[in-house]
Amino acid sequence: MRILLVDDDIELANMLSEYIQNQGFEVDCAHDGEQGLELALCNKYALVLLDVMLPTIDGFEVLKRLRAQSLVPVIMLTAKGDDFDRIFGLELGADDYIPKPFNHRELLARIKAITRRIEYINNSQPKAELAFADLSVCMHSRSAQVAGAALTLTGTEFAILHLLMQEPGAIVSKEQISEQVLGRRLAPYDRSIDMHVSNLRKKVAEHIENERIRTVRGAGYVLIGDA
Repeated sequence: MRILLVDDDIELANMLSEYIQNQGFEVDCAHDGEQGLELALCNKYALVLLDVMLPTIDGFEVLKRLRAQSLVPVIMLTAKGDDFDRIFGLELGADDYIPKPFNHRELLARIKAITRRIEYINNSQPKAELAFADLSVCMHSRSAQVAGAALTLTGTEFAILHLLMQEPGAIVSKEQISEQVLGRRLAPYDRSIDMHVSNLRKKVAEHIENERIRTVRGAGYVLIGDA
């Protein structure tokens, strides 16, 4: 799989690129926002690693413009401890984030979690379809619908919806979602799952009035039908 790394720190980018390539991936690098966006829109990358602080246009603007045309998975590289960067990136459609400075092995684990999900979707059979109430998902085409209308979901949002639809009416914990969708254990005060579910809810609510994903405080989320 080919990965795009967008970071203006050339020395760090070169080190990361070499490390990731040694793990079996192909890596291209861009060192400013405009170049990164242009390359990301070429539709030849399985994943984009996107730094927030970039010259020409910052990472948030790159992600915003990218999401208008592409659902390629994106991992944001954020400043350590900056909750605003993390939350804002997730609101704009990032799949995951990792704060700088980070352990290269942890970054690799995040990359592999997303690429495994891509491979699973690509290798699934056409019959891998689920339906509940007015929702339906198809793993083979990576498509989702609500009340007959197509949902434009990021890979993470699609994976969460698919997980919830496997057991309608059953509570799915945040820990379970984090491990099965993001491929990592849920860290204390990590709001990434909340943001992904919030984005998913908003997209569903554009087409129907009825609530479909209910929060069970202290437990997780549950997919519900009409009362």
